[in-house]
Amino acid sequence: MLARERIFVALDTTDVAKAAALAKDLSGLVGGVKLGKEFFTATGPQGVAEVAAGGQPIFLDLKFHDIPNTVAGAIRAAMKLSPFMVNVHAGGGATMMRAAADAAIEAAESEGCQRPLVLGVTVLTSLGEDDLQGVGVAGTTLDQVTRLAALAQESGLDGVVCSAREVEALRGVCGADFKLVVPGIRPAWASTDDQKRIMTPTDAIKAGSDYLVIGRPITAAPDPAAAAQKIVEDIENGDHAQS
Repeated sequence: MLARERIFVALDTTDVAKAAALAKDLSGLVGGVKLGKEFFTATGPQGVAEVAAGGQPIFLDLKFHDIPNTVAGAIRAAMKLSPFMVNVHAGGGATMMRAAADAAIEAAESEGCQRPLVLGVTVLTSLGEDDLQGVGVAGTTLDQVTRLAALAQESGLDGVVCSAREVEALRGVCGADFKLVVPGIRPAWASTDDQKRIMTPTDAIKAGSDYLVIGRPITAAPDPAAAAQKIVEDIENGDHAQS
């Protein structure tokens, strides 16, 4: 996989025109763009379709978490947008995750599109161990991430969203083919913002990450295309351009 193909840019905006323009400007420089709850709530499927019309692969980051039948229905509805990746909260349990995985297969066949990667969200990168203890989770962050990743794999998901700091451990538990998608990525020259469990792009790839989700270091830069290219070069210079 080329270095640029590993990068999905988080377009955290409610402005369809801005998102579509950014996606177009980054075309060919990154692997795709991530559209999340803020964008989807403001613009709906039509907004996603407008961004996707530029040809960029879409990571539809809606983190579904509900009863199995509802999540399966949401996944089926999402297939009309032909996303490259979708996700659910692994904390929703095995039955819910199996329903999501099965719905993706069935809906992709029905819509005549490629089945997306279905990912389980483990522990949000904004959460530390004090936060987990506050909601009743015993053990370390790594304990919880590992537990949820193993459950996601057993439930038929393609991979998980996790912190780069958990990647090496998850490779040992889930193997080489399980996809690890990593937010909280910050180049050494960028602000850490509100993320707690972060890593540089090169170090994240070295640890074994498959895809990196990067937002403000690219989208808030004076020249987003140049920032994206700099990150790609950082990874390539670390000799991790291909796997």
